[in-house]
Amino acid sequence: MAPSSVRSWWRSLQRSQPPSHDAGILLPTEAAPPVAPDVVDLTPASNYRLDPTEAKRQIDRIPRFRILVMGRANAGKTTVLQRVCNTTDHPEIFDGNGEKVDTGAVQGSLGRGYHNIEDELVFKSNPRYVFHDSCGFEAGSEAEFDKMKKFVTDQAKSTKLEKRLHAIWYCIPLNESHRMVMAAERKFFNECDSGHVPVIVLLTKADTLNLDAVQQLMRRGLTVDDAMKEAPEVEKQLQKGCLEKIKGWLNELKFPPQSYLILTGMEQESADCEELLKCTANALTEEGLQGLLVSSQQSNLGLCMEFAIMKTLKRSMNKGVDHIDLEELAYALGTWFPFEVCEILQVQV
Repeated sequence: MAPSSVRSWWRSLQRSQPPSHDAGILLPTEAAPPVAPDVVDLTPASNYRLDPTEAKRQIDRIPRFRILVMGRANAGKTTVLQRVCNTTDHPEIFDGNGEKVDTGAVQGSLGRGYHNIEDELVFKSNPRYVFHDSCGFEAGSEAEFDKMKKFVTDQAKSTKLEKRLHAIWYCIPLNESHRMVMAAERKFFNECDSGHVPVIVLLTKADTLNLDAVQQLMRRGLTVDDAMKEAPEVEKQLQKGCLEKIKGWLNELKFPPQSYLILTGMEQESADCEELLKCTANALTEEGLQGLLVSSQQSNLGLCMEFAIMKTLKRSMNKGVDHIDLEELAYALGTWFPFEVCEILQVQV
């Protein structure tokens, strides 16, 4: 969708008249009608217009997207989070009371054994994401596992939107193909019910299978040069084989993951996380949460457009042209985009 089309949404909003001097966006507030605790109501009211100042005030009240990242040490968790937030910096860490933790002693905490699942990890480049790192229950501590399990249960059921857990990313590295699924993974997917919070298994460090592919081809008699040329195709086959094995193991357990995704190229600072975000959004059961996730990311406008078209525009078009309220449609489409983008468009129009 062309930027001019996006701007037209905003023009239609500008043409609408406010019902009163204090009209804003209809979003859940303390005075708003009660809604189900696990639903973020993003339904617009036809008589409301989008005032930029009021919009920012209300949008800021929408909770940040909260993700629990799990997996053994050195599974590439930090790298994935950095790519999602488009940064190479380490996150700032805040305790359960919102107080900043001294990171001097815990720098690189995700990969070096520092674990406090209650702490919030936030990257300055994108503070709309809040991450939690799972405790190291892979070490065999029943107490740590119970703490993690309680955290998942409490956060999944929290009636406070700002504390609700929205998704779980479970990282399994493929650089240790001989032990892809260990006791920790089996224990989690057998005993931890995440409720409506989707669990997505991320197969990290998939690029390390390139060396396995080269060695496999050389054992077939190829030269080093020829093996390196043929390696990418064999590498894909090895990745697919690992995925099928992991699926076979985990899908037999009591609480299997909702989705699986192979991550490649994460070591590159320019790595594209579109598939990860799309996979996570599709695993969510509430469209309001899908919008929160998609609008929280700031580096892929195309992803925002895709979900705005497929989720909102397509549904509106199915009603028929005569039944489309342009003002409602414009606002509904705009909720899929970061406020910063909408603010730029407002200036341009």
